[in-house]
Amino acid sequence: MNAVRISAIAKRHWWVLKRSPHRSFDVVLWPVVDTLTFGSLAIAYQSDQKHAFYVLAGVVLWHVLYQAQIAVSAGFLEETWSRNLLSLMVSPVSELEYILGTALFGLLKLLLGVGGVALTAFLCYRFDISSLGIGLLPVITLLLLCGWVIALLVIGIVLRYGTGAEALVWGILFVIMPLSGTFFPVSALPGPLQPVAQLLPTTHAFTAARKLVDGGAFPWDEVLLSGVLTVVAAAAALWYTTSMLRLFRRRGYVTRYS
Repeated sequence: MNAVRISAIAKRHWWVLKRSPHRSFDVVLWPVVDTLTFGSLAIAYQSDQKHAFYVLAGVVLWHVLYQAQIAVSAGFLEETWSRNLLSLMVSPVSELEYILGTALFGLLKLLLGVGGVALTAFLCYRFDISSLGIGLLPVITLLLLCGWVIALLVIGIVLRYGTGAEALVWGILFVIMPLSGTFFPVSALPGPLQPVAQLLPTTHAFTAARKLVDGGAFPWDEVLLSGVLTVVAAAAALWYTTSMLRLFRRRGYVTRYS
């Protein structure tokens, strides 16, 4: 791996964002809108402070997953929109360096987006996410990794099926949101969906966050289970994406973007 090439990929996406202010909506505008929307929902629970904090903590932590996934997935789509994919594939940049470069840029977007959500939650609703303590760090880490895993899966699907699959970049998260029990316990889901939800690493990360909101002991069981499921999901997503990349090259699908 070459650190210069990784930083060059990150800078490339930073320059695109800097020269196209409308692309910053998912970093600045939508996080604030989400916070106001679900923060107001939390106010509806104000007679039950625990449920209100479930919603507010879910909003802040949801944007860790959202920003991590969108940064890498949309970063890849940027190469297809600008017809730069062929140039990228013949450059010295390896697939791993490209993913790390977009992930590095994604960390910047994550800090801006999640910082905006946390600040809005504090100013408007007096909810301080840092009050959950240091136990929040492994939860954030797991959600960050899950976002990258989902992004890998989406990239693999786009490589295989082309631009018709681009809607998954945004749509897949809104399927995962309710199944993960982002704002409520999984027991509130319809019965047939609960076993499916238990297979998602994000479900256990959000469950751990709610236990921290409740002020209980650190939820080692949920964090460890989420970690194991994240590793399994990462291995599956990596295998799928590399398989689709080999197919992409063998069948010459790059001509779709040139």
